[in-house]
Amino acid sequence: MSLASLAPLAVVLPIFGAAVTFMLLRQERAQRIVSIGVLAATLVLEIALLLSVWGGGTVAVPIGGWVPPWGITLVVDQFSSLMLVVSSSVSLAVLVYAVSQGIADGDKDGPISVFHPSFLILIAGVSDAFLAGDLFNLYVGFEMLLTASYVLLTLGGTTARIRAGVTYVVVSVVSSLLFLVAIAMVYAATGTVNMADLAVKLGQLAPETQVLLHVMLLIGFGIKAAVFPLSFWLPDSYPTAPAPVTAVFAGLLTKVGVYAFVRTETLLFPGDQLNTPLMVVALLTMVIGILGALAQTDIKRLLSFTLVSHIGYMVFGLSMSSVIGLAATVFYVMHHITVQTSLFLVAGLIERRAGSASIDRLGGLAKLSPLLALLYFIPAMNLAGIPPLSGFLGKLGLVQAGVALGTPMALAVVVAGVVVSLLTLLAMARVWGRAFWRSIDDADNPDAALLAPARAGSMPRAMVGATAGLVGLGLALSVFAGPLFQVSEEAAKEMLDRTPYITAVLGSQPGAQQPGAQGAVRP
Repeated sequence: MSLASLAPLAVVLPIFGAAVTFMLLRQERAQRIVSIGVLAATLVLEIALLLSVWGGGTVAVPIGGWVPPWGITLVVDQFSSLMLVVSSSVSLAVLVYAVSQGIADGDKDGPISVFHPSFLILIAGVSDAFLAGDLFNLYVGFEMLLTASYVLLTLGGTTARIRAGVTYVVVSVVSSLLFLVAIAMVYAATGTVNMADLAVKLGQLAPETQVLLHVMLLIGFGIKAAVFPLSFWLPDSYPTAPAPVTAVFAGLLTKVGVYAFVRTETLLFPGDQLNTPLMVVALLTMVIGILGALAQTDIKRLLSFTLVSHIGYMVFGLSMSSVIGLAATVFYVMHHITVQTSLFLVAGLIERRAGSASIDRLGGLAKLSPLLALLYFIPAMNLAGIPPLSGFLGKLGLVQAGVALGTPMALAVVVAGVVVSLLTLLAMARVWGRAFWRSIDDADNPDAALLAPARAGSMPRAMVGATAGLVGLGLALSVFAGPLFQVSEEAAKEMLDRTPYITAVLGSQPGAQQPGAQGAVRP
């Protein structure tokens, strides 16, 4: 039995942990132990899955003995296993941060009996989405993580959180409805929702039908990935949640949408059919997002806009249909999950230490807490793309891919990407200059917390340690960028080839369309 056949445990373990923590309603310490233990075990399993598929190739795991394409199939390939490992690593750090915050605050921010089951269900949904081998199971994964996110977003029941939660729920329901309609249309046109089977059958449809189905899926995934103009909901929804919830949302939820984008463009609709419109979307997402960030004075809102902006880089890499572009996208997704999550955790520490996240009310933090200043500075420069950090290396790969493609639209996005990177540096430097570097005496109505040295001990060590761990993981992506780019390139080649995925799920079936028949793939 292949180790990859244990893939369902990546979903089952968090669900089991959620059930156990829910039963341990009034045993807070037991809940914490179970949550961290289950997530750590899940991470170990996913590392084993990653090593297994890198040595043995793509593996499909039929659930319940149903032969594909009739039953539910989980597929473990290089990209999905890589996403599982990165997402669980980040989630574990966020969970440790949240547990430490709960202990320090006496769990005032929300009932712990609700937080832990919801958090684990969210992780189960993310894992299910990454492993899903059919569109309907992908929909189920989305609904699992979205249902859990509704609860997490409104923890504490404040007016601001409820208001933001209503917006988030409405937008999520609309996107899910569009996705469900798209699934129904795909099934009506092909008689299947299995993605490997669709990779064979979609190419046999009339071109106008292909375009319609393609656009419907991209709209549904575009809302979830927060690409322009479907990103209006995110900056108002994320900043109101507790710091660890905002961090895990920023790191994972939009990336599940990006993952669905990647599967759609490489497996279901390969080629360059909608590449130019995607480049336009990428450019607008970059530019509008960063302009919104520059207008913010609240650190969490600023980071929410940069989150939107940098989704544009991933869409750009995907839109080039080339190995180097897709490899840079895979690397950039890993980088962005890690760095964006760590920045939101730092924002939570700033708010905790200073009593505010408004840069107009902050000052002197570098002197008051040098460690906090360091924890902000490293991922901030990484996000801005300062050499030799992973943000620079990922953007460099995207620039090289765009220049190699050489079309006017690709070159325009390359120029926009460079400008947006400089504007990101400006936004990050603005926070640094006001919150950390200037004197507290120069701040507008400084918070009393900043003037009280006794508050310097208000950041629990586990919260700082979890944040430092993620910052260190971001630095590790820079140190091991060479091997990681090779890993990303192998994953990109496998996805653009499509043969390993289709063969793993369906086997050698007569009449199967040769990969690449729907459009040319650039080297």
